[in-house]
Amino acid sequence: MTGKTNVAAGSPGAMLVQAAGLFAQSMQRNSTLNRMVGTVPKGEAHVAEVLRKQTSTDMPIVRTIDLSRGTGSEVEFSFVQPTNAYPIMGSRTAEGKGTGIERDTSRVRVNQVRFPVDLGNQMTEINSPIDFRRIGRPIALSLMNGYQDQLTLTHLAGARGYHDNIEWRLPTEAHENFAEYAINPVKAPTKNRHFIADGDAITGLKVNAGELDIQSGDELTMDVVDSIRTVMESIALPPPAIKIPEDKVAEDSPLRVLLVSPAQYHAFAQDPGFRQFQANALARASKANNHPLFLGEVGLWNGILICKMPKPIRFYAGDPLRYCTSYESEQESTCLVPASFGTTHAIDRAILLGGQALAQAFGKSKHGGMPFFWSEKDFDHGDKTELLIGAIMGMFKVRWEVVQGNGRKHFTDHGATVIDTAVRIIGERN
Repeated sequence: MTGKTNVAAGSPGAMLVQAAGLFAQSMQRNSTLNRMVGTVPKGEAHVAEVLRKQTSTDMPIVRTIDLSRGTGSEVEFSFVQPTNAYPIMGSRTAEGKGTGIERDTSRVRVNQVRFPVDLGNQMTEINSPIDFRRIGRPIALSLMNGYQDQLTLTHLAGARGYHDNIEWRLPTEAHENFAEYAINPVKAPTKNRHFIADGDAITGLKVNAGELDIQSGDELTMDVVDSIRTVMESIALPPPAIKIPEDKVAEDSPLRVLLVSPAQYHAFAQDPGFRQFQANALARASKANNHPLFLGEVGLWNGILICKMPKPIRFYAGDPLRYCTSYESEQESTCLVPASFGTTHAIDRAILLGGQALAQAFGKSKHGGMPFFWSEKDFDHGDKTELLIGAIMGMFKVRWEVVQGNGRKHFTDHGATVIDTAVRIIGERN
């Protein structure tokens, strides 16, 4: 009689099989941020080779899982720079005047991330009705998924913020080990990608006497979203619109995604027409093969798909807020959230996402050659047991020094724009 299929814990292939399954489970989890990763691009052989195992640049998060790109601590991404050209007219000679295509590369540092979970000891098993081994894996996986999503949000926002409770896996920037947890530097938004709400519109960041020039009534509204769309269509080289796979109207009706905090979402949802915004999202979903990005609490207004982010990037009264001081440099300065906000208001950061906003890399671990891995170990002569989930990963906001014409170059966060707005809060800090 043929026995049951079984991969023993000590067999040579065990770690590889388990790691592959974990990687697939983590990548396919149903979270807002995870839905923003494109599929691996298909095309001519040489293009596919250059962008091998790198996801589509038409979505906000560009991910590579190519484990053959060396065993160092950095992973290289490929991006195509914007091109500038005029047509050759009539019988003028076109030969030799072809526009060059410039491919930029960006390196993302990866590091090992591990979450161990104590499964107790022999007496724990005897005294407790709970099977700690059985619940250990879901707990560990939840910790890793939370860390991934929060690290993604922090890099896109260019700040961790100061909202902090037991659900955060990434501490605030004041923590002594924050830089290590972030893996790559968390850079403040570039000057041309940083806006604040100003009444019924948005404007570039302004500082008055050391404080952010914003009022407690400058909340996220329908008019503010209209202003976001207008500004994005008016500036040079705006964040590229996203192209959802199989979206039949992607070219005629371009989309960008606005990630908003729960408090910003609540303020926007007070508009009498909010139900129509939700209906608009459902209608667009039907044209995009019901892509999962349209699931959950979303609304569509004026070409902007509004999605609730899992955690707020929040700054309380008196907190420092980093910003870039010049278009031509990455030099940062700080201002403070107005003291007048007291304990009733704060600043939440919305993130407008286009294509190629974040580079996300996964490296090769020695545990079966996959980015994610499990480990379970007995110690103290077999009395105690510990479970561990690990990953080799890193991410970095995509930023280029982009030619603006007339010899000028502006540092530009390619696919991420932030809008700081006032929100009403419950309690001083949480």
